[in-house]
Amino acid sequence: MCGIFGYIDLQKFFNDDLVEKLKALTDLVHYRGPDGRNFLTLNYQAGIRKNSLESNVFLGHRRLAIIDLSDAGLQPMMDGDVYIVFNGEIFNYIELRNELKAYGQTFRTDTDTEIILKLYRQYGQSGFDRLNGMWAFALVDCATQQLILSRDRFSIKPLYYTRIGQVFAFSSEIKQLIPLLPSVTPNHSTLRTFIAQGLLDFSEETMFQSVQMVRPRNNFVLDLKTGLEKTTEYWNYAPANTLSVEDAIEKFRELFIDSIRIRLRSDVKVGALVSGGLDSSAIACVATYVLGTELETFSVVSNEEKYSEGRFVSILAEAGIKNTTLSFDGNEALRRCDEVIWHNDEPVCGFSAVAHYLMVEKIKKETDIIVLLSGQGGDECLCGYRKYYFFYILELLRRGRLIEALSLYAESWRQKTVVRQFSLGEAKRYLPKLANRAEHGFLLGDPVAENVGMRKTLRERQMLDLEVYSVPVLAHYEDRNSMAHSREIRLPFLDHRLVDLCVNLSPTLKIAKGWTKYILRQAIGELPDAIRWRRDKEGFLNPEERWLRDELRPTIEHLFENSRLAEAGIIDARRFMSYYKRFAAGDRGIWYGNINRVLFAEKWMRTFFS
Repeated sequence: MCGIFGYIDLQKFFNDDLVEKLKALTDLVHYRGPDGRNFLTLNYQAGIRKNSLESNVFLGHRRLAIIDLSDAGLQPMMDGDVYIVFNGEIFNYIELRNELKAYGQTFRTDTDTEIILKLYRQYGQSGFDRLNGMWAFALVDCATQQLILSRDRFSIKPLYYTRIGQVFAFSSEIKQLIPLLPSVTPNHSTLRTFIAQGLLDFSEETMFQSVQMVRPRNNFVLDLKTGLEKTTEYWNYAPANTLSVEDAIEKFRELFIDSIRIRLRSDVKVGALVSGGLDSSAIACVATYVLGTELETFSVVSNEEKYSEGRFVSILAEAGIKNTTLSFDGNEALRRCDEVIWHNDEPVCGFSAVAHYLMVEKIKKETDIIVLLSGQGGDECLCGYRKYYFFYILELLRRGRLIEALSLYAESWRQKTVVRQFSLGEAKRYLPKLANRAEHGFLLGDPVAENVGMRKTLRERQMLDLEVYSVPVLAHYEDRNSMAHSREIRLPFLDHRLVDLCVNLSPTLKIAKGWTKYILRQAIGELPDAIRWRRDKEGFLNPEERWLRDELRPTIEHLFENSRLAEAGIIDARRFMSYYKRFAAGDRGIWYGNINRVLFAEKWMRTFFS
């Protein structure tokens, strides 16, 4: 897990001052790689050049050592005339090494980085679909004179780029590219869409003009001879399957266990984040009871009992899973949100991202754990969000299956699960006729309207959440918050084999008998029953709705007296404050998330454009 940076001039060679500037931009994200730093200048027509006056390619790397802690793992790494800088982990690197050895490939390190080089040597770009992991890497192939940027399937690791005339640069974080831009300007279109719908990383565009990102499950190729760019897809979903219930449960269990097994591979200590919810608890139980790992788990609980998941965390501890509970200070979250925005480069959706940042910080300060497993992605794979229940009912009604739809609704009501937990304010986001212009009457101009509502099938909606609407937002802050503290987070639910299985299963294996995530509840019998059959669905609990109404009211009133968003023509501050006052007065039709997004967008503007 690392930080990468690269710079290519298609027209002229470097000078020494430029190279020093590029080293500084690599070091700007030193926290992503405190274990080593290295740089390389080369000529893409002739290879390595010690003299920068003959170089037109710069590669920089900051290393967080996870696999093969020796200096053999230093990057940039080369294999013949191919050079790489890599951020991420390839979890099936042992299996791939054995496969490549059978073809006669030889290895000089035990790293997963070298696996990518040899895989490319053996198969070219088509070999990337063999990778099981999370990655963002750049290959410079001097023989073909190409730059290849590749990103993992589900947006776990970030990869940004900008092109200014004949200069092309790429990086792990946007802040590394900002000093290269002719002007630093917010992207009004993506900013408006974030405020209106809470979407982030939903397209190639970022919140900054002239900065793009490589799309997940794609390779971006720059021809260094002609300057032409193209993007190719290296992976896609398999067709829907027709597994029986018994076979599906068995296959899910097999893949889930194996996903965790290979994500425990590490030359540093591994722990897990446990919230008390179904997904993270399942990971901890499998790692402990099935794989026999002495896994240390960590939970952050609120000091306010109403928002605490402590009772469910205690159930896991009583079942024999080692757990450290860290207290959560809400006042600290309020004080530190500007710092979190700086590390995320773009606005976050709410204080849960701030709480996550503080949680990882506490783990760094109080333990020697470097790698953490997380349950992120489980809701998208297994239809865990409340919205999926209603989407499925709508799908049944569209197909004329009224009795099934009514039965599903009634069963959930009887079980006291999903249908009793959905609020109108939250539902508006998914109901286009309710989420009309009046809902955001303070927003000026037209956002890029994304239809975040139901699609024809639940399968289609899941794939959109995995690639566009949900996982990219969550993975964004998972990566930035953890790497800000030099920690790596791994996501077993986003193993592409498991995702492919779950997306293609019959909906009745995910939503059944009043329950969401039905197949997980059936497959992982090691879960304590109180968690396995838990009825409520909660995210990272914190009292942010109350904060927005009470503690933060003076801050909000002060910020929007002289709003940067208003100055930029994004919002009408007077109308927003009118909207906010309705919310503060108790209007239950206004979801607190709508206020959060404007607040964090305002703070983002002040952080990067003051």
